[in-house]
Amino acid sequence: MTTTLWSPQEYSRFGDERSRPFYELLFRIPASTPRTVVDLGCASGILTVELARRWPNAAVLGLDSSAELLATAPADLPANLRLEQGDIANFRADGIDVVFTNAALQWLPQHRELITAWAQQLNPGGSLAFQVPGNFGAPSHTLMRQVAESSRWASRLGGVLRGEESSDGAENYARLAISAGLVPDAWETTYVHLLEGNDPVLRWVHGTGLRPVISALSADEFAEFEEEYAALLRQAYPPSGAVTPFGFRRIFCVASKPETGR
Repeated sequence: MTTTLWSPQEYSRFGDERSRPFYELLFRIPASTPRTVVDLGCASGILTVELARRWPNAAVLGLDSSAELLATAPADLPANLRLEQGDIANFRADGIDVVFTNAALQWLPQHRELITAWAQQLNPGGSLAFQVPGNFGAPSHTLMRQVAESSRWASRLGGVLRGEESSDGAENYARLAISAGLVPDAWETTYVHLLEGNDPVLRWVHGTGLRPVISALSADEFAEFEEEYAALLRQAYPPSGAVTPFGFRRIFCVASKPETGR
């Protein structure tokens, strides 16, 4: 299995656009005075700071598997926030009041089972809040898989990219939360970002969706792959005037655990 390498510079591109779902998710969490909060897949922790600011009396933990991203963490973290390197798939939510995870669970094939486990471990009265991309059926991803599955690349990239099974719709996540004993608030939003510059959709996926391909190929191989993929993206996402509209569907769920049993 190829380890996905993360680039802090690539990941931080389009920071304003990428941060909007984070705030939309955060502001829907009903918790007022949690004691323990965790951000799973916190990247550099620059947004995890907002959790620490909202709940200044809580102990806040940010967890991410990428040493590269954690190395770019802000120097002046709030006193109630600490960041650690670790695999979120191994995390247990025992004793946690708020489990928060933004745009991370889609990387984990077993994330539905993890949601169920965290729901059981979460403190009574706690909240499980997550957001995942719902754009795996969009041209940005289907064309990436099309090139990866072509005769030129199939032997190198077979199994590297996951498809639409990477995430579910809001209704399915609501049903999953209910089956785990939680009360869900689930919804979907499609953001239409107006991207500037040349090949903006390609530059967007460089920071996230394309990382497994970058990790699996040599620099020369990736340049060849990228050229083919970029040509298809230009056809799928033509500019409109000075900008390129880029629709991005995202799935949200804030699920609350009843107080019963505290």
